[in-house]
Amino acid sequence: MTAVQLFVTCLIDSFFPQTGEAAVDILRRLGVRVEFPYEQTCCGQPTFNAGLRRDARAIAEHTIKVFEKTEGDIVTPSGSCAHMFRHNYPELFEGDSSWIPRAQALAARTYEFTEYLVDKLGVTDVGARWNGKLTYHPSCHTLRGIKVDRQPRALLSNVRGAILVELPHAEECCGFGGVMSVEHPELSAEWLKRKIRNFEETNAPTLVVTDAGCLMHIAGGLHRQKKTQRVMHIAEILNHK
Repeated sequence: MTAVQLFVTCLIDSFFPQTGEAAVDILRRLGVRVEFPYEQTCCGQPTFNAGLRRDARAIAEHTIKVFEKTEGDIVTPSGSCAHMFRHNYPELFEGDSSWIPRAQALAARTYEFTEYLVDKLGVTDVGARWNGKLTYHPSCHTLRGIKVDRQPRALLSNVRGAILVELPHAEECCGFGGVMSVEHPELSAEWLKRKIRNFEETNAPTLVVTDAGCLMHIAGGLHRQKKTQRVMHIAEILNHK
């Protein structure tokens, strides 16, 4: 049986555990043994994006050491964390002959959840069912950072009963952007309003995302505006029967 290491992410661990559980359920149904290194912590992206490279490097070193003790691919239900492992870790250790090969080895093992299902397992239909309209927001790091877009769309297109509606200006950021939403709250708020308006244009009651940051940000905006629409991680949609 194939084994993978789950990197669950901070936001899913703290706020959306049902997303992590859904990802595990799907992988197990597909014959994959899911292991979970309990020493894992944050990937370090918030500190990296804030320019705190020394702190980010300490987190990266810890993460590399934790996963070096394991075997198999690393799967994460987050395009932003996958991007951190693949691109930002090698950048952090650039020129360090001791750490750069270790960072590159971690990067080579890392897959975003939908990417793993489609590109590694060759699966585009997990037997999911959903009654009604769905629309998809491609998270920035997933779409532009690791070039994953075909995979989540392929999986959603095979959800029985679902009607997939294109989101206007789908490629635009929702306004979360990690620490950007903290450093530039006014700009973040305006992007969020625009994303919600585009969501409403679809008349879909459910927006699907691949990143918990986008989920939290957009869902929070909908709640504050007293909207009835909801945001769900793609793993939860794909786990729905």
